[in-house]
Amino acid sequence: MFKKIVLASVLAIASTSSIASNNICMPIGGMAMPTFSPQSDGTVRITAALIGSVSAASGTITAQRETKKGLDMDLNHYFLNDTGGSFHTVDSAELTAVPGKPGRFMIEINYDIEKESTTGTFKGYDGKFKSYGLVDLNKMEGLVRYSGEICKL
Repeated sequence: MFKKIVLASVLAIASTSSIASNNICMPIGGMAMPTFSPQSDGTVRITAALIGSVSAASGTITAQRETKKGLDMDLNHYFLNDTGGSFHTVDSAELTAVPGKPGRFMIEINYDIEKESTTGTFKGYDGKFKSYGLVDLNKMEGLVRYSGEICKL
């Protein structure tokens, strides 16, 4: 009887781990140095060189709202890596004003990958990741750290 219980437990563990292994996940992370460029249509373009899981990003600030702490922004980004992968994200950012430093903000961004936008080495990956850092909207530049995990189902 004991052998049957042990065997049933091993089979249950093996089948559970094979189901769990159907997800292929990878960490995503690094640093970005964004610059902000106002466009003639009133939007702001974001371009950045990145170090880490992705090599470059381009995006747009699509909406901006003043808050008691600073600003809230809606954004989107296109990320590229140096092995032929890309993806698009739809994002939200919270900017907290740095006291005594007009135009400078601590920034936190939540990125949400649009699964159907993934190509190349990112094809089929989905998920969310975050970044945080500082931006200077007077100089139109910043420095952020991004991190998270994305998975291919």
